Amino acid sequence: MNLVLLYFLLLKAMLLSFSGLSSLPVIEADFVEKHHLITERQLNTAVAAGRSGPGPLGLYVVSVGYMAAGIPGAAAGYLAMVSPAFFILPILRFFANRATNPQVRGAIRALLLSAAGLLISSALPIGRATLTDGVMVAVAVGSFVVLAFTRVETLVVVAGSAVVGFTAALLRG
Repeated sequence: MNLVLLYFLLLKAMLLSFSGLSSLPVIEADFVEKHHLITERQLNTAVAAGRSGPGPLGLYVVSVGYMAAGIPGAAAGYLAMVSPAFFILPILRFFANRATNPQVRGAIRALLLSAAGLLISSALPIGRATLTDGVMVAVAVGSFVVLAFTRVETLVVVAGSAVVGFTAALLRG
């Protein structure tokens, strides 16, 4: 197994994901389907092993690296997991020194708007699939209002929303 290839495949997955398991489809495509470095079962085992312990949600890439190439693969997975954090430091320094430049400010605004657009385009299909009746719309709007305008903990809002949704389902059927 070429450790450089392994590192770059895992790094690509980490860079293309927002957090945690969102890199899983990229890893599955590269490791299982395209390069046949691990099997689907090994990927499932790696995810379960990585998610069962404490630590960041993306820690499972270390287990994927281990499944593909043993301890050196685990080291490559670890390096791929932490590399984005080290890349961001020089990028932030670069932009901090140039933040007063109107072109740089415009580029930063464009990146923020494109990221917001991507988030909205991902949320719309989820919203269409889940907001199917008045109760679910009311729960979503109520949750948004509580989270946006109060200091209530997110866990309390999620638990309250679950209770309301469960109660509505029981009353319907």
